[in-house]
Amino acid sequence: MNNPFVQIVEPLDPKQPLKKFFNLSKLEDVRYARLPFSIRILLEAAIRNCDEFLVKKGDVENILNWKVMQHKNVEVPFKPARVILQDFTGVPAVVDFAAMRDAVKKLGGDPEKINPICPADLVIDHSIQVDFNRHPDSLQKNQDLEFERNKERFEFLKWGSQAFKNLRIIPPGSGIIHQVNLEYLARVVMDQDGYYYPDSVVGTDSHTTMIDGLGVLGWGVGGIEAEAVMLGQPISMVLPEVVGYKLVGSPQPLVTSTDIVLTITKHLRQVGVVGKFVEFFGPGVAQLSIADRATIANMCPEYGATAAFFPVDDISIGYLIQTGRNKEKVMCTKRYLEAVGMLRDFKNSSQDPDFTQVVELDLHTVVPCCSGPKRPQDKVAVSDMKNDFETCLGAKQGFKGFQISPDRHNSIVKFNFEGHDFELTHGSVVIAAITSCTNTSNPSVMLGAGLLAKKAVEAGLTVKPYIKTSLSPGSGVVTYYLRESGVMRYLSQLGFDVVGYGCMTCIGNSGPLPESVVEAITQGDLVAVGVLSGNRNFEGRVHPNTRANYLASPPLVIAYAIAGTIRIDFEKEPLGINSSGKKIFLKDIWPTRNEIQVVERQFVIPGMFKEVYEKIETVNKTWNALDAPSDKLYTWSPKSTYIKSPPFFDGLTLALQTPKTIEDAYVLLSFGDSVTTDHISPAGNIARNSPAARYLTSRGLTPREFNSYGSRRGNDAVMARGTFANIRLVNKFIDKQGPQTIHFPSGEILDVFDAAERYKQAGHPLIVLAGKEYGAGSSRDWAAKGPFLLGVKAVLAESYERIHRSNLVGMGVIPLQYLPGEDAGTLGLTGRERYTIIIPEQLKPQMNVQIKLNTGKTFHAIMRFDTDVELTYFHNGGILNYMIRKMAS
Repeated sequence: MNNPFVQIVEPLDPKQPLKKFFNLSKLEDVRYARLPFSIRILLEAAIRNCDEFLVKKGDVENILNWKVMQHKNVEVPFKPARVILQDFTGVPAVVDFAAMRDAVKKLGGDPEKINPICPADLVIDHSIQVDFNRHPDSLQKNQDLEFERNKERFEFLKWGSQAFKNLRIIPPGSGIIHQVNLEYLARVVMDQDGYYYPDSVVGTDSHTTMIDGLGVLGWGVGGIEAEAVMLGQPISMVLPEVVGYKLVGSPQPLVTSTDIVLTITKHLRQVGVVGKFVEFFGPGVAQLSIADRATIANMCPEYGATAAFFPVDDISIGYLIQTGRNKEKVMCTKRYLEAVGMLRDFKNSSQDPDFTQVVELDLHTVVPCCSGPKRPQDKVAVSDMKNDFETCLGAKQGFKGFQISPDRHNSIVKFNFEGHDFELTHGSVVIAAITSCTNTSNPSVMLGAGLLAKKAVEAGLTVKPYIKTSLSPGSGVVTYYLRESGVMRYLSQLGFDVVGYGCMTCIGNSGPLPESVVEAITQGDLVAVGVLSGNRNFEGRVHPNTRANYLASPPLVIAYAIAGTIRIDFEKEPLGINSSGKKIFLKDIWPTRNEIQVVERQFVIPGMFKEVYEKIETVNKTWNALDAPSDKLYTWSPKSTYIKSPPFFDGLTLALQTPKTIEDAYVLLSFGDSVTTDHISPAGNIARNSPAARYLTSRGLTPREFNSYGSRRGNDAVMARGTFANIRLVNKFIDKQGPQTIHFPSGEILDVFDAAERYKQAGHPLIVLAGKEYGAGSSRDWAAKGPFLLGVKAVLAESYERIHRSNLVGMGVIPLQYLPGEDAGTLGLTGRERYTIIIPEQLKPQMNVQIKLNTGKTFHAIMRFDTDVELTYFHNGGILNYMIRKMAS
């Protein structure tokens, strides 16, 4: 072993001399015991992988010296133990791997060198939609339709699982990626190649952070960056600051973990933790179950941190046993963590490490709350929901406003549904979904919803039939304990039947609303509402017809479904009146924390987890019957509208091309703040009047066969046409929302793709102007690939969300940032100018570059290549080009 730290390697158990570990306590360095626990994991990975090439002894010293170096923008490498993918992001990753094999072969290399070196799991959970609900057969019907729509994609993924080594596929119908990771895939301590070391993971979904709740350091990366990790490259990251988040006190009896996480989300957004680690400590952590911690960690992208880490303690060890893990391995895990000083006792303050900054929350101060109507950080106490929504109605168009004129606030539209007359108004609930890994992984809130449903049914309450209700559990275990505890039938009676196992309503796979409901919303221009137990509620994401969407705990989802409106004060107004004329209030049916815990202790047992997960890879008979090709190189079908060889590597040569100055670029789009990857990347349904729809129609498809953008992420022709196609896009060049822009040479208003094509045909490069937090939201690789295919060479923004900036770098698109104190307004930029961006021959991380306008104005911006490794990727035209050259040479 050519490792300078080989002297600290020793067996964990003298009786098993071949099972070794790097004993960090043998470093005999006083700095180690002061490091945050999350940084200790970065340190261990650096020491174990130290080869003086990819990871150097100086990197180890920088991490050990974290207290000093955290403020110095120091780059360190990190090699995670695993990679996890879901199918929306996994399909394009496997497409890229297949195309990379082709490219390596063309350059004279061995295509079979392209394989995941780092173990990768792909969970198919993003393809199922809520087409059927409120029916005992909803689950089977939705799963049948999922296979009918996605057969090509699934066959391709099955080919990938056979063609590539080290790639495991978890079939559809198994559960949501992050819950499957928590309950099954996570090891906490790896036992691989003769060594024990901490489990860690990066994933192509921003909510990969959920696993931090179990003490596994993990976060979301762009699909492009994940592919490099799969190919054995370390992640290059700036050594992060670590905010210590101290929890004290105990939650009130009526408060759920969802309320706690929405409170923390708002608090940490205010503190400002973008690009930082958050590490939880304090006696309050011991009050939280692993499911509670995982809920808090899951929402990490919503408060903007890189990771939200809960170190492993005895409760974590107990969870591993509760979820059916091997007891002998669990005890070995505990022994390893004790040996390296990574087992935490949250009640022992002498273990508290150094932090960059400490903030505190008293859990007793948390009250029941929701978040909305358009952003997850906009927390609203349940007691204020009615007033807050009514204020939003009249407020100026924005994150908290719909700009409805006062005379229309009480508009009523009558409609008929299944032979009965109903009314809709502003605030009417039309979608109520218990969905998303955020909450369905948590037995306390799921059983809480079940107990509330039981009490509601027994009190004679119902849900109006036109409301689209659904329950999409994160794993089969949830259905198991809901059924065994006897609450499943009550959930079904209120319309919350199991509709599928996957990320459904939370990612926009909410399926269609009844036509009469859509007509009523459109006729009255109503602000209809979706209530979901998810983590994202950005405009246009959940459903095109729900302009207001609120994140809520599963019990509150049911409560608002019963009420039928968001405009209710639960303390003063009844949920409903039963057939006996009795008013039923929410407090009459709300289960206490203690009630829920009694049921949880009785019914959430290890045997359930073992039974469900022992057969997870073989239980889906339809998947098992899929016929997939066995060749090592994929045979691309020109007829396929799902899987297409991407043009990223066309014309690639072994020789590097010198980066050139971007001359006379037009601005394709000009944005304000908080443009999310949902605005940029194609997501949800394919609109019938869109460029993507026109393309699919030209290929002989009918609208019912369009499927979703997510399902077509393996086809660049669809995805390029769907880039910036969000119906809620606000482009400063246009005076209304929508996916259009001005083609300046002609002055015509065109769909964004059509304008980009015109520019491309004329040989004009493009840039995008943006405000703060450009690229917030999910880690969508197509939010970088799409603009690249449209001809966007650079983005000029006030600030970037971490993952999206990394993805732009990975595609060779230059992320430029205004100098401090400057923006488009202070510089007088209209976006109608033409921009020349001077690219010097000698590039350095975060250097200033000159930008010249055709008006004669000149200014400078920061080129946000933050590390030397990122500059290497840029010189290669992107990270995948770099890997191809490396494998082919």
